[in-house]
Amino acid sequence: MQGRERAGLGDLPRGLRAVLFDFGGVLTTSPFEAFSNYEAANGLPAGFIRSLNAVDHHNNAWARLERSEITVAEFIVAFEKEAAAAGQRIDGAAVLGLLGGEIRPAMLAAVRACRERYLVGLLTNNYLSEQAARDPGGQLEAVLDLFDEVVESSKIGVRKPEPAFFEIACDRLGITPSEAVFLDDLGVNLKPARAMGMKTLKVTDEKEALAALSELVGLELAVS
Repeated sequence: MQGRERAGLGDLPRGLRAVLFDFGGVLTTSPFEAFSNYEAANGLPAGFIRSLNAVDHHNNAWARLERSEITVAEFIVAFEKEAAAAGQRIDGAAVLGLLGGEIRPAMLAAVRACRERYLVGLLTNNYLSEQAARDPGGQLEAVLDLFDEVVESSKIGVRKPEPAFFEIACDRLGITPSEAVFLDDLGVNLKPARAMGMKTLKVTDEKEALAALSELVGLELAVS
């Protein structure tokens, strides 16, 4: 898709043409609570999984998995070695199983409202798996169908926060970075997008994020 416009747009606020959403932690609830529960149940220091993922974050096991440089089986071995080097034992397969979150209906409603006036994109770091087989009733497919473009790290070989990821997203949508607002739950992903000229919103509280997005795009998106 190259630069497809919405009919009857008129003058849009702040020169915006696109709204870009992260998946986990934005369209779904965050996995961080599940990480915390796993750590507590397994005697790990609080925040250990997130701290492990922050070490050499462009080249660690998690990053390589999300760029499809290693398989899931290879990730499990590498991730467990990284944990051992940090002084802890961890079950890599179990940690991957913590990633699934619950869809946030208000966020999906925001996507539907935004796509009436704006291009909408889904920008996600993910990994190749048997996800389709675990999608009863095609619920995930229905979510993906809401977007003009779905940009997946596992398919393009780069991931957030690499600037090339955002360049690819903008190219596919036919926009410049300054014409987009991007929502993510991780500041490390927002920083390069903001440096490129995107307006950014960090999603820590769903209601606050939707209120801020409402102001930016000129639509009523707040959680009731």
